Amino acid sequence: MGGDLTLDGRPSVLDVAIVATARFDIAEPFAGGLEAHTHLLGSELHRRGHRVTVYAAGGDGPYDVRRMHPVSFEASAGARRDVSSGPGDALAEHHSYLEAILELQHRGHDVVHINAVHHLPFACAGLLSPAVVTATLHTPPTPWLESALALAAARRLSPSLASVSHANAAAWRSVGADRVIHNGVDLDRWVPGPGGSVASWWGRLVPEKAPHLAIDAARVAGVPLTLMGPIHDREYFEAMVRPHLGGLVEYAGHLEVSELAAIVGQSAVAIVTPVWDEPFGLVIAEALAAGTPVAAFDSGAIGELVDDRTGRLARTGDVTALAGAITAAATLDRTVCRARAEMSFSSTVMTDRYEAWFEELLTTADAA
Repeated sequence: MGGDLTLDGRPSVLDVAIVATARFDIAEPFAGGLEAHTHLLGSELHRRGHRVTVYAAGGDGPYDVRRMHPVSFEASAGARRDVSSGPGDALAEHHSYLEAILELQHRGHDVVHINAVHHLPFACAGLLSPAVVTATLHTPPTPWLESALALAAARRLSPSLASVSHANAAAWRSVGADRVIHNGVDLDRWVPGPGGSVASWWGRLVPEKAPHLAIDAARVAGVPLTLMGPIHDREYFEAMVRPHLGGLVEYAGHLEVSELAAIVGQSAVAIVTPVWDEPFGLVIAEALAAGTPVAAFDSGAIGELVDDRTGRLARTGDVTALAGAITAAATLDRTVCRARAEMSFSSTVMTDRYEAWFEELLTTADAA
């Protein structure tokens, strides 16, 4: 294992590889919460003096970036005629991860941390010894990922697992994801704002995040709404969001953190509308850091993050109840919201837990 040793035999400087997304750069404006989380974790570990390499489609940061892209692979015409081959972008993503795994076998990292949702790194974790391999579950169970983890566990080759919430850990109970590390935000960038009269919604504009229901609820509540985020599903956006823009509803685009934090800090309330089992909900941590109370559907992990002093919850899909939650949440104390973010969702708290987990596993591996 690399790194100098402390008096108790643990590495004082860890060599950490973070296997991230092969689809999106780890750079602002972030494609989603997973990319923002990867950047923050890598940056904070680097700030603490650790050697950090992020394997991703690309990106920028204080850490090293190893680009994952299939620069030398193109399926042959005969292979592409195979009806099981799948779309070209799926093949490219598969090859990107395969290429990264082959490289990781020879890089000598102390810790390889899987911060992705593709099944291949999970399935191949046992090939990366002697590195300690860890993984965070950022999504509810999917067939490919569930299969990869089940097979790896049966051969005692599974990575050490954490989940981003207790709710998501419960969904993954079959694979033993008992450790929970909540995501964090950079409290130096997400600073308290004065509030205002407008509600805000931000995130990926996709059906499972349901911004169209935020529009409906804001209109029932009579509150202006600003939407922000990347359009990941153009068909959905054109059908369900664009026709309702104008008047009290504005789409401000895909923004960098400084712009996004400023708008959220000037909002009366943050509206969060997942209609799937939300595994965490980074937008809630961001809202609270900005001092902005939350009105949200009570889906997945949302109830872990919001209490009755920082937000109001409504039954998932109930627009009328959400409108009431918007009105009620806007009256809550913004200083209490910020205090909850400082206590539970700071980058410091999050990275303390990851660092302790990595060092615990390395100590156990060295003693074996």
